[in-house]
Amino acid sequence: MYDIIIIGGGPAGLTAAIYALRAGMNVIVLERLGIGGQIILTESVENYPGFPFISGPDLMDKFKKHAEKFGIEIRYEEVKKIKSNDNTHIIVTDENEYETIGIIVASGSQPRKLKVPGEDNFTGKGVSYCAVCDGPFFKDKEVAVIGGGDAAIKESLYLTQIVKKVTVIHRRDELRAEKIHQDQAFANPKIDFIWNHIVDRINGQYTFEGITIKNLKNSDEKKNLKVSGIFVYIGHIPNTKFINVEKTVNGLIRTSSCLLETSVKGIYAAGDCRDTCLRQIATCVGDGALAAYNAGEYVEKFKRGHV
Repeated sequence: MYDIIIIGGGPAGLTAAIYALRAGMNVIVLERLGIGGQIILTESVENYPGFPFISGPDLMDKFKKHAEKFGIEIRYEEVKKIKSNDNTHIIVTDENEYETIGIIVASGSQPRKLKVPGEDNFTGKGVSYCAVCDGPFFKDKEVAVIGGGDAAIKESLYLTQIVKKVTVIHRRDELRAEKIHQDQAFANPKIDFIWNHIVDRINGQYTFEGITIKNLKNSDEKKNLKVSGIFVYIGHIPNTKFINVEKTVNGLIRTSSCLLETSVKGIYAAGDCRDTCLRQIATCVGDGALAAYNAGEYVEKFKRGHV
């Protein structure tokens, strides 16, 4: 039986692992795809203290190496469900079953899709959710970025280093990104904006041919936009389907404000998968530390028979 099993290998999960391992806990990390989470898809990080500028992959490599100093064990398996009984828990993956006293869910989130005709057909063939991954395929071409938050604007700025032109399409008439990024985008001659529009469909029969956008203030007004590709940044969906705890309507895990404990005793949540007002690397790190500390306290009480 493990003391604590951490689900997810992003900033929250790796921080939790470091704290739990330093406390002498018997810990493993279960990660579905690869260490780093969504951060490894980010070209630049400028708001994590101590690093005025660092790439997402480089930052997460430092996280991983730090955890490796304490003997982190990572198993690449997908968690399918969690069964709880008598104050212990069974984690069922696609390969094994694990019994544990405490669980920290740090499973993060995945990009939200547009859900329009043509999106699935052209994903990876003109439709992308990662500028760092796919930007070089569009060198000196014109592309569109869908969204108006931090991710959309930061990645638009990154794309201007590669592409000929970026058209930002946003459903509102103002951006939601940090002001510093807004100012940079508005000042960049390679970025144009189309306000109050959404993507209606992705065009093309065999190859990507552009998009049709719709005016939200006049639903009868649609127009075709000839671009070589689009990058979608309209939010994320939490990876929480495998766990049966109290959640919001959007699937975010509800936790106590201080302990970060879920509605099931001994199960904690940290990072982007939980219901919180801010989702940044710094807050994920804080969540991971707090969840590990409280999960460790729970494990010690369990071993003394006080749970």
